[in-house]
Amino acid sequence: MLYFLILFIFFFMVFFVNQILLMAEDILQKRVPVKDVLRLIAYSLPFIIAQSAPFATLVGFLMCLGRMMTDNEILVLRASGKSFSVILVPVLVLGLLISLVSFFVNDYLLPLGTISYNKLYRSILLSDPSIELEPNSVKRTDDTILVIGQVDDSTISDLVFFDKDSKGRQRIIISGETDVINSEEPGVLMQLEMDSAKIMSFEKVNKKNYDVLSSGKTHMNIFMSSVFSSTSSTNPREMTSYDLKKTIDRLVEEDVLSNMQINMYKLEYYKKFSLPFGSVFFALLAMPLAIIFGKHNGQTIGLIVGIFLCVFYWAAMILGQTFGIREGLSGFWTMWGPNFAVGIAGLLFYIKLVKK
Repeated sequence: MLYFLILFIFFFMVFFVNQILLMAEDILQKRVPVKDVLRLIAYSLPFIIAQSAPFATLVGFLMCLGRMMTDNEILVLRASGKSFSVILVPVLVLGLLISLVSFFVNDYLLPLGTISYNKLYRSILLSDPSIELEPNSVKRTDDTILVIGQVDDSTISDLVFFDKDSKGRQRIIISGETDVINSEEPGVLMQLEMDSAKIMSFEKVNKKNYDVLSSGKTHMNIFMSSVFSSTSSTNPREMTSYDLKKTIDRLVEEDVLSNMQINMYKLEYYKKFSLPFGSVFFALLAMPLAIIFGKHNGQTIGLIVGIFLCVFYWAAMILGQTFGIREGLSGFWTMWGPNFAVGIAGLLFYIKLVKK
């Protein structure tokens, strides 16, 4: 447990710096109060804890068992007539306990943190909508693409909109200098006051029919629903596994969403289990690996091998999630596939160890 706690702090800091401090720095540049930044960081902690536990299990167990192997403690156990199961059982029990705690954080605290995070971020946007407009960036929503030029306080140098008008025709809006104005209208996030705007709309089938408009001043409302697609409904990350399963069953029964959209809910559902219970599979892999490769400098080898496997596992999870969203691959296999690969490797190494 000491090795696990040390490595947990290490991975916690890695994910903290990568996902939280970079976000905080970006928000601080836009003069968001430090108090709100600290609250955003606090609401993100359950996600970091859930991410860190499986990797800490693998590397911590590898280093601990590697040291036992280097110090000949495992040799003493074997010479005393003990089988490898006397080591495997407590390793798996500890891995299961870590998984259960991690699952609680992932299934209960993570939705609470996500809900609080989104609520606070919305309130920050309402107080200063220009936070959402990053300079020299592209914003995409369900049916709109916004290309943003240089941003100076609440003034934008250039804007280009790609969306559809009320008749469903393709529309392109180009503006020079644009001022971002807070709006008190319900449901409106911000109002854009555009100078020298030009608007072109045309039919996709017959592009020879088009309209061109120009104006000295143009006012455009940006609605909350265009920025937060989940304003009126709950995001999958804001649900527990129980609520998410009920939602998936309801969506399948109602048949209102495409298979691709439902698969995104399934991805999040299976991820709630696969990530925390990865600790059990990592524990199964760590035990034979440490004994086979830890005869000399077991701690160092355990650290190196563990970090390498963590990078491989993390990449497999990211690729699985990406292909699941883009290509519609099965959420079960994309989320559980890395765990099954780790588990099979652990069983093969254990069989090799017993035969040896």
